[in-house]
Amino acid sequence: MASRCAIQPALEHLDSARAHVIGGVLNRVKLDRHATHAESARRTPYARRQLAAAVNNTSPVSTADLGWTSVIRPTRSLFDLRLGQLWRSRDLISLFVWRDFVAVYKQTILGPVWHVIQPLLTTLTFTIIFGRVAGLSTDGLPMFLFYMSGTVIWTYFSNCLTGTANTFLANAGLYGKVHFHRLAIPVSVVISKLISFTIQLGLFVALLLYYADIGANVHPNVWLALCPLLLLMMAGYGLGFGIIVSALTTRYRDLAQLVAFGAQLWMYATPVIYPMSSIPAKYRKVILLNPISSIVEAFRYGFLGAGTVEPVGLLYSAGLLCAVLVTGLLLFNRVERTFMDTI
Repeated sequence: MASRCAIQPALEHLDSARAHVIGGVLNRVKLDRHATHAESARRTPYARRQLAAAVNNTSPVSTADLGWTSVIRPTRSLFDLRLGQLWRSRDLISLFVWRDFVAVYKQTILGPVWHVIQPLLTTLTFTIIFGRVAGLSTDGLPMFLFYMSGTVIWTYFSNCLTGTANTFLANAGLYGKVHFHRLAIPVSVVISKLISFTIQLGLFVALLLYYADIGANVHPNVWLALCPLLLLMMAGYGLGFGIIVSALTTRYRDLAQLVAFGAQLWMYATPVIYPMSSIPAKYRKVILLNPISSIVEAFRYGFLGAGTVEPVGLLYSAGLLCAVLVTGLLLFNRVERTFMDTI
């Protein structure tokens, strides 16, 4: 009993000392917390004012002064296309172009040779089926050159359309992880398809020179100067219609299945396998409602010297192109803000 009485005061003294130490630690933590809150309260309003001024461009303070190279902010309206940001993404676009061009024939035996084989086989098929069997007119031009001229320019448009139409569905994983201008991928598709077009155009020009050397009825003329403009219009239509379909496929997946099939049907409504002169007059205006028709005819006339060039039709195609691009950009700009919730 005596030993228990002696130990009891010692334990009470130890508990008192422990409580004193713990209380001191808690007081210091509380003081540090109050100091941190006070410092945060002193600095936060200033930092917020600086950041707001930099984002809204209401003062000379820039994001570089705050330690950032750029500020990610939501689009303010449908017309906020942020084309400056797209221009600054040109290095990224070049990487996408290289990716698209290399990935198409990756792990194939012939590789880029397919860029030459495809138009040759397509042209040969058209020559046999529509030229020899069906006996369609070619305006006195060599059949192979006639069909290849239409195939080269149409293939570029068709590839641009089908490639950009699949933008959101094919790149949903990339869009969900990395922030960059959403139009960078459709633009890179149009540029990468231009590489294929250049290869096929070189093949077409080589065949044209061969036929001209053997005395064929081909007469290149000054309309060749419009070739870059015609190509730009084809790229614009491929991009415009493609991003419209891409924006709509985020909600209506059936459109993704109809694009390739629709492009094939569209080709038969375009003078690719037949000349405009072979169409009866009462149906010619209907064919000219297709904005691609005048472009294909002008392209063929510039290189081969035969066909029907409609200046009014080209002006109509240029005007409709502006409407298609504006509609596509606005629709794409609207859908890109919420498409990750619906894909």
